Amino acid sequence: MTNHPFSLENETALVTGGATGIGFAIARSFVEAGARVIICGRSEQTLAGAVAALGANAAYRIHDVTDLDRAGDFIGGIERDFGPLTILVNNAGSHLKKPAEEITPAEFQKILNVHVLAAHAMTAAAGKGMLERGHGSVLFIASMASLFGIPQVLAYAAAKTAHLGMVRTLATEWGARGVRVNAIAPGWIQTEMMRKAVDSDPARKAKILGRTPLGVFGETEDIGRAAVYLSSPAAKFVTGVCLPVDGGASIGF
Repeated sequence: MTNHPFSLENETALVTGGATGIGFAIARSFVEAGARVIICGRSEQTLAGAVAALGANAAYRIHDVTDLDRAGDFIGGIERDFGPLTILVNNAGSHLKKPAEEITPAEFQKILNVHVLAAHAMTAAAGKGMLERGHGSVLFIASMASLFGIPQVLAYAAAKTAHLGMVRTLATEWGARGVRVNAIAPGWIQTEMMRKAVDSDPARKAKILGRTPLGVFGETEDIGRAAVYLSSPAAKFVTGVCLPVDGGASIGF
C-alpha cells in the first residue's frame, strides 16, 4: 500500500481503443502507476498483443464502442470480472480528412457516433457505479482541433469540440458526487499515423514545429503521464478542465 499522491494502486481503469498509439501509452502508464487496466477494441489479435506487452495487471475485452445499446452490458461484464470500475478513458476514435463541402451526412454521423455518442454511452454506463460509490475519474481524449481551426477535419473538429462541452457539463453534474471529469488535448504526438502524415509533407512538418515553442514533437508517454496525473489523488481538486499536452502549440505563434 502506498500513499503517494500519483499512485493508482487499488484503481481499476478501462481504456477504450487502448491497444495502440496514445491509448496504449495511457494503459501502460496506468499499469506503471499501480492500476488494474482493461483495454477494449475490435481486433482480438491487436488487443492480445498489447496485453502481453502490458503484463499481468492488464486484460482485454472485445467491444465496439459504437454498439451503443450494449454499453451497459459491457460495463456490467467488466465490473463482474474485475470489480468496480473507477477510471474510464474515452480514447477510441476515428478520423476523416476531407474538404468540408464534400463530407456526406453519413460520414459526419460516423465520426459523431465514435467520438460523441459512444463516449457518452460508455460514460453514462460507467458513471452509474462511480456515482453510487462516490469515487471515479473520467477522461476524454480531446484534440488540438478542440481548441483552434485546422482545415479539412470539420467532422472530427466538431466531435472533439463536443468533448469539451461534455466535460464541462459532466463535471458540473457529478463533481459534488465524487466523480471528476477532465480532458487531455494532445498536440502533435509521435504515433505511426502522425509520422506517416508529416514525413511525406515537409511543409506541414515545418509549420507544426514552427508554432510549437518546445520545437519538438511529443511522445505517447507524455499523454500517458498526464492521464495518470488527472486520474490520481494528486488531481483531487481538478475537474472540468482540458489540459493541452502540446509543447506549447496551442499558445505558440
